[in-house]
Amino acid sequence: MKLGMAKLKQPRHDRLPQQQQETMRKAVRMERVTIGFVIVTIVLVGAVAGQSQAMRSAWVEDMLSLVPPLAFLIASRVVRIASNRRQPYGYHRAIAIGHQAAALALLVMGGLLVFESISALIKQEKPPIGVVVLFGQDIWMGWLMIVVMALSAIPMVILGRIKLRLAKELHDKLLYADADMAKADWGTAAATIIGVLGIGLGFWWADSIAALVISVSIVKDGITNIRAAVTGLSDAQATRYDDSAAHPLTTDVEKRARETAWVLQARARVREQGHIFHTELFVVPVEGYVPTPAETADLHKRIEKLDWKLQDTVIAVVEELDPEQVPPSSEAQVGASSKSGT
Repeated sequence: MKLGMAKLKQPRHDRLPQQQQETMRKAVRMERVTIGFVIVTIVLVGAVAGQSQAMRSAWVEDMLSLVPPLAFLIASRVVRIASNRRQPYGYHRAIAIGHQAAALALLVMGGLLVFESISALIKQEKPPIGVVVLFGQDIWMGWLMIVVMALSAIPMVILGRIKLRLAKELHDKLLYADADMAKADWGTAAATIIGVLGIGLGFWWADSIAALVISVSIVKDGITNIRAAVTGLSDAQATRYDDSAAHPLTTDVEKRARETAWVLQARARVREQGHIFHTELFVVPVEGYVPTPAETADLHKRIEKLDWKLQDTVIAVVEELDPEQVPPSSEAQVGASSKSGT
């Protein structure tokens, strides 16, 4: 898709507050730094990998680690396209689609690496690690592998921790997945170093075991992120940026509505659309009362003031709440009972 500058305007319902705009710019910079560093790492690891299965697995993982930041940079551009008749909700879900694409790449490549590692164990492959001459001295290649892996892990862990904070501020699950993988990069480096040292000590199987550990971690990342991405795309309830729990804004919206004098009952359906939430609030007015458009608009404003993510909110005034359309929560039932006097 060619994104003309005329189309890359900020949609009315997706204007990030000033703080989040600055956070987004920082995130873009961090992803560009990540891509540059990973490319250098790929070159270095590829240069010293030799026939080590663990090093090859680490090399493939480094290449796969390019997918999330690239997906984030692309998605951060796509979400800025204004909504239209064909895409009435805008392009906010480009974040979730990028998340799913990155997760699928991890799962597929991780599965292939698991197969290769198990095959190497069955065949009892004994990878040789040679000697290289540097500055007139014979140096075991294993030492170079260890140095490269140790040095490459430290910056990735630092970048991962920085991006975790940015992901929380932006409510960006793609950025969080990338940060979480980078933060755990030390595990790959440690497994690779152990595998290389094992070869040096005569334990031929150490290399394949290390490669298998790395491959399984890649598969685990893929499965975890696919589950999270599919859940978001299937209109499940909004969750926290790390999918650790349901997002509290759903309850907050219902509480704010029930604080309104003319509202008897209120339930909300909140789903994620990338950084922002699409909220449908169903309210039942007290018996015999018909709210005016001004009163409904006032409630709408108070809902959106709760959080910057509540920029796409619709309020429907109904005679009764359909439990199949919007299932009740315990708090919603308590609120309704207190207002009705039962």
